[in-house]
Amino acid sequence: MALSVEEREQFLAEPHIGALSVVERPDRAPLTVPIWYQYSPGGELWVLTEPGSRKARAIDAAGRFSLMVQRTEPTVRYVSVEGPVIRTAAASVERSREMAARYLPPDKVADFLEYERTQLGEHSAIYMRPEHWLSADLGPA
Repeated sequence: MALSVEEREQFLAEPHIGALSVVERPDRAPLTVPIWYQYSPGGELWVLTEPGSRKARAIDAAGRFSLMVQRTEPTVRYVSVEGPVIRTAAASVERSREMAARYLPPDKVADFLEYERTQLGEHSAIYMRPEHWLSADLGPA
């Protein structure tokens, strides 16, 4: 059964690991990678990535991407969104902290931010406006 607008937006706002997909080349299936993301109901979805990464270059070239999230308990449920990139911004400590706090226990956030700063390098935030939605709750798993 398809989810209502409220149900799908609330589900997407939960801290699932997303599967980001973007067309990289016309002769290949889309590039699909796991990624942390941030979303608030009714708003924009954003991800953090290295500016020169393969996915960042593909998103820049395509001008859009999709993201799918799912769960298997207590029922199989998924939400997939696709839409245009509306802006890209340099990452900031605040954005990194917000993302890390979404996915990690509070006592692990500072360590992750230090790891990100010293090991992962520069990041950009890529913002997408969800334009097309697919969603369902498939009942008992």
